[in-house]
Amino acid sequence: MAEDLIINKGSKEEKYLSLIPQIEGLLAGETDLIANLANVAASLKEQFDWLWVGFYLLKNDELVLGPFQGPVACTRIKKGRGVCGKAWEQMNAIIVEDVSKFPGHIACSSLSKSEIVIPVMHNGKFTGVLDVDSVFFNYFDKIDERYLMEIVGLLE
Repeated sequence: MAEDLIINKGSKEEKYLSLIPQIEGLLAGETDLIANLANVAASLKEQFDWLWVGFYLLKNDELVLGPFQGPVACTRIKKGRGVCGKAWEQMNAIIVEDVSKFPGHIACSSLSKSEIVIPVMHNGKFTGVLDVDSVFFNYFDKIDERYLMEIVGLLE
């Protein structure tokens, strides 16, 4: 089934409010986690044109690269390492205004300036993280955190 997103050019919040029901439609009736992660990553990348958006999935005590949109990425991340590993360790969202100032940041792309990472739960268990990078410093805020948490909640 072909799907087209309606891209909203309004405020950040208007973009999320327009995108969430569209993501709900993409996820409706689909039970395959990888397919759903791929569509979520593609939808977010298309709406916001971030540098990188994707998922790292828990496999054998490390996060392994999953569906994503953007330049090539780091493949494996240990618990507590980088922003993704720290979000996993703390089990909460992390917003980084300047990745060069984050202790232990894993630089997959020199173009990345700020980042947000949201833990992902599936069937009540930690499954991985949603990782988003921007080419702009101090890009992400509580609006992003709120709506990205709502979007990953749709995967539950």
